[in-house]
Amino acid sequence: MVWAERTPEEAMRLAWVDVAKGLCILLVVMMHATLGTGEAMGGEGVLHAVVAFAKPFRIPDFFLLSGLFLGRVIDRDWRLFADRRVVHFAYFYGLWVVIQSLVKYGKIVGDAGPGAFLAHLAGALVEPYATLWFIYLLAVFSVVTKLLRRLPGPVLLAGAALLQIVPVETPSYLLEEFCARYVYFVAGYLFAPRIFALADLARRRPAAASAGLAAWAVIEGWLAFAPSGLPGFRTLASLPGLSLVLGGAGALAIVAAASLLTRLGGPLTGALRACGQRSIVIYLGFFLPMAATRTLIAKAGLIADVGLASLVVTGVAVAAPLAFERLIRGTALAFLFRRPRALHIAAGAERPARPVLQPA
Repeated sequence: MVWAERTPEEAMRLAWVDVAKGLCILLVVMMHATLGTGEAMGGEGVLHAVVAFAKPFRIPDFFLLSGLFLGRVIDRDWRLFADRRVVHFAYFYGLWVVIQSLVKYGKIVGDAGPGAFLAHLAGALVEPYATLWFIYLLAVFSVVTKLLRRLPGPVLLAGAALLQIVPVETPSYLLEEFCARYVYFVAGYLFAPRIFALADLARRRPAAASAGLAAWAVIEGWLAFAPSGLPGFRTLASLPGLSLVLGGAGALAIVAAASLLTRLGGPLTGALRACGQRSIVIYLGFFLPMAATRTLIAKAGLIADVGLASLVVTGVAVAAPLAFERLIRGTALAFLFRRPRALHIAAGAERPARPVLQPA
């Protein structure tokens, strides 16, 4: 995100969004890095517990935050709306599908030749590819919500919640993830004013907010690790209905925690905010340094402890894209993380000289 000139109070009221997104992107990268490193090294470490704890809310909070600012553009004409909420994500998805696929060309094609590669790219237009499914769904969620915006809010929310609760089994990964995640995006859109009010309340009453977060963490931890005893549901947190509640509660906990961290300030908050401001850079670019670092550690035996190895892989996977983006900023390679002005389809849709708050 980028920021307009604001009063210190206004800036603080919005800074928590970047801190929250920073927390989210770190949890996402940590999950991929930790599970992959554990598999490569044949064991588990301390970060596996963190990943399991965050599983019920790791993705829901990202989608809830992504829906917060949809209300600012949802009633605009389709051209401007599509530029900001569809073309924006489609550009990065298409570009990085090609980049990731080229890196994995041998595994994708095998002995089949270039035709198989083109078929793979065509398939990626229908079904989201690899880790890029998130930005694919953001475009889909945005369009669906605009089409359904005339529905009463409670009806839209209830329908989305029903999709999440009722088990959906289909060969389409896109459809399954849509049903599982759409409710959180809709909640962010519908309840944006209340979510900002919650962040304000947490900042004004830090003691109460901290106590609430502690209570949430205890309940979340218990449900995330307690076995359900039912086939198909590994833990209590995965049970239908309860998973929806925990996803929403965890997303709001991230909001409160981010607001508290913003109030406290300091290097940690600054680092999280920097990650949040460039969350799309991390999301697009973390896969290659993550895989390279994981392979090096596992094959060379540089680190024996799985937990420490997972932490190192996570750190490199986050830092490397940020460093690379900074290195290429203003160069011919800037298109990797910044959509070229020529690819905007609406007049005035490109980033203005005096920036305003926009979704990353």
